[in-house]
Amino acid sequence: MKLLKPLWVVGRRPGRAVSTWSPLATAFNTRPSTQPLFNNFKERTGLFCKPELVSFEGFYALKEQAVEATDRLIEEATNNPTRPMVEIFDELSDTLCQVADLAEFVRIAHPQSHFASAAEDACISVSGVVEKLNTDRALYEALRDSVKKGTSGDKHLAELFLFDFEQSGIQLDAGPRNRVVALNDLILQTGQRFMAGASKSRKVPRDIVPQNVRQFFSTEGDSIVVSGVYAECAEAAAREAAYRLYLAPDRHQHELLTTTLEARKEMAGICGFRSYADRHQHELLTTTLEARREMAGICGFRSYADRAIKASTMETASNVRQFLDTLSHNLHDRAQVDFDQMLAMKRTESHQDSLQCWDTPYFTHKAKTQLLNVANSDFSPYFSLGGCMEGLNMLCQELYGISLKPEEMMAGESWSPDVYKLAVVHHTEGSLGHIYCDLYARAGKPHQDCHFTVRGGRRLPDGTYQNPIVVVMLSLSGGHRGGPALLSAGAVDNLFHEMGHALHSMLGRPAHQHVSGTRCATDLAEVPSVLLEHFATSPQFKVLLIMFRRAIPKGGPSLRAALPNREPMPEDMLQRFCASKHLFGASEMQLQVFYSALDQHYHSENASSGGRTTDVLKQVQKQYYGLPYVENTAWQHRFSHLIGYGAKYYSYLISRAIAWSIWKKHFEADPLSRAAGEGLRRGVLRHGGAVPPQVLLRDYLDTEITPDKLANALAEELDYHRDYLQAVFKIR
Repeated sequence: MKLLKPLWVVGRRPGRAVSTWSPLATAFNTRPSTQPLFNNFKERTGLFCKPELVSFEGFYALKEQAVEATDRLIEEATNNPTRPMVEIFDELSDTLCQVADLAEFVRIAHPQSHFASAAEDACISVSGVVEKLNTDRALYEALRDSVKKGTSGDKHLAELFLFDFEQSGIQLDAGPRNRVVALNDLILQTGQRFMAGASKSRKVPRDIVPQNVRQFFSTEGDSIVVSGVYAECAEAAAREAAYRLYLAPDRHQHELLTTTLEARKEMAGICGFRSYADRHQHELLTTTLEARREMAGICGFRSYADRAIKASTMETASNVRQFLDTLSHNLHDRAQVDFDQMLAMKRTESHQDSLQCWDTPYFTHKAKTQLLNVANSDFSPYFSLGGCMEGLNMLCQELYGISLKPEEMMAGESWSPDVYKLAVVHHTEGSLGHIYCDLYARAGKPHQDCHFTVRGGRRLPDGTYQNPIVVVMLSLSGGHRGGPALLSAGAVDNLFHEMGHALHSMLGRPAHQHVSGTRCATDLAEVPSVLLEHFATSPQFKVLLIMFRRAIPKGGPSLRAALPNREPMPEDMLQRFCASKHLFGASEMQLQVFYSALDQHYHSENASSGGRTTDVLKQVQKQYYGLPYVENTAWQHRFSHLIGYGAKYYSYLISRAIAWSIWKKHFEADPLSRAAGEGLRRGVLRHGGAVPPQVLLRDYLDTEITPDKLANALAEELDYHRDYLQAVFKIR
């Protein structure tokens, strides 16, 4: 099992002036640096208001409480239960997740090592409990029998629990079942090592690096250190050298990946599926792929991809392949136009006659800079953190009737002094949950923007609702000396994206925790976030947001001093900013199709064995991408998403297609329609994963969701943005 009235309403007139910030914007435009002195005299609470977590030792108490509750619930489930089985299983899931999810976040985010260590111990302990449950045949049979008798309760949820069991081979005899357990462990250990190796710098002897590009790299003794592909370097020879050296084949990574893929396939086969969606990096890759392949076979799947995709929007690996093939066909000519324009730029700059993989990021960045006619840093004064949160709050009020209200935290509630707490409040329904915003970089904090569920929502036995608690984590700089943090254009997108996940969690109201909020199919989970990005970048909404994105003068000593001088972003600058985000969109999407197709091929039933992952890469790149493979490189050894998203990397493209379909049908004509917002909330967001995604989307969009329709939706989106680019920049 995976047991794991508005405060401030803004009128719609684009020209309306705002003379002062709202309380929300004021709070987020000031970076809290210390807890108030009087907090020292208050009675302390624990992290997230859990009294046990006044100290790190509380994790041991939480762990023991969860174990005791788990034993009680297992006893209830296997001995004449008096309530529907899914209610018992969901309480079991909630009991374990409330400890595991909280501990996983604290392990990653807490700056104090003793808290992080205690949280890690709790994670390991709860994982051990889950492993035991996954092999508890009596528990599985109790659930299976209740489904057969029709007494399980919510049938869809019961089938999800059964599917979680059967992916681990619980239904098999002891021999194959034990093999699945061993393969799962192999995949976990090998995958962790592969991911660690995927981002490591590469040291090479100085004498193999051309002398004319050595100055672009760091040195360490007699070695050159290559830390990436140097995508934005203006020197073409340095870009080529970095690409070839950083992506040179790594035997260890290859073996690890191949082992993982083989194990996934074997395990899926054992469990009854056709596929699971390949050892230094070479070895790790090989090991991973082989383990996945074997696991899929043991579990009765033809491939690991079939195993991974079964409960998704696409439902089968063949549907995913059809989607990718149709989309690739749609993109071919559109992407070639992008490549031709980049090649023309390269010829002007270097007089070279071929475009290579190491060129596209550089020329995309250069073209955007030229079209914008201003430096990226010139946008930041318009994007104060408080202004962005104010705009987001206005959007929530208009669409859903909810407000984001800053709350003061109790002593001991937070893990860091610069964390904000938001209450999400509906104008008639009251509190929907809380979002903790951990937005600033600090020593030891991962530099990865993400969303964490600390507690899922569910209906409690007394009829009340357990409100969700989530954390949004970014790594912003600034916000010191009384001035607000100023966001880059990319940081604005990331803020809206992660807040999209958080709002999905807040607006979800399923009866069961196991399917709350973002606990839904992977290719559905990104839809709310991608849709929120449409609001952040759509010309219609940007014009409205002009009132929130007022310039903070550079060098201003404080927010108070800056307030009287705020000026709106010039209209031309705003339009260029919106349009430039979609420059060379077809070639970028084709690259994502290539990545997705490679992931599918590695996890398909016809995936080649014997560790020939580079041969597969060459074949897939030739079919799905418009630029040639670079000999003696093994890009897949750096593709860490093969581990975390095994056979599901396509999900972002599907989510983007769904989000565009929603935008066109319900929001394009009036982006701030309350009727459209309520329709989205009640038709999609409130269900979480409680409704099969195909059924949910068919009913909401009033059309069948097919691979071809989704592929065509993405082509339509590209053409829409192309026309907008041409209108703004007068380009052809």
